[in-house]
Amino acid sequence: MARRFSGCEVWQQDLLKLALPPAAFDGIFANASLFHVPRQELPRVLRQLAAALKPRGVLFCSNPRGSDEEGWNGGRYGVFHSLAGWRHFMTAAGFTEIGHYYRPPGLPREQQPWLASVWRLTPDGGR
Repeated sequence: MARRFSGCEVWQQDLLKLALPPAAFDGIFANASLFHVPRQELPRVLRQLAAALKPRGVLFCSNPRGSDEEGWNGGRYGVFHSLAGWRHFMTAAGFTEIGHYYRPPGLPREQQPWLASVWRLTPDGGR
């Protein structure tokens, strides 16, 4: 659908088996996907995404927020990161936060289950 709607090249891969070219992308859009990566695999996956970005590339991600709990929920595996926990993983992978917000907009925080954030690859890419 993304390819048909946007006319852009679209890559779809298993996050645990990424095969991405180095420094190939200006941006990566990871909506409601990275929270399915187990905590022990997340540093590796984020480093691979960082390596696939061009210098100063941007990563958008939106994940259900929580208190850093991990496990099965309704037949789906997920890690429900806090903002502080997510920042730790992202900065360790070589990203600098551009901004974050909670979704859906206009509701009290307890009714905003999604944490959206935008990150820029640091000049050295965390290398």
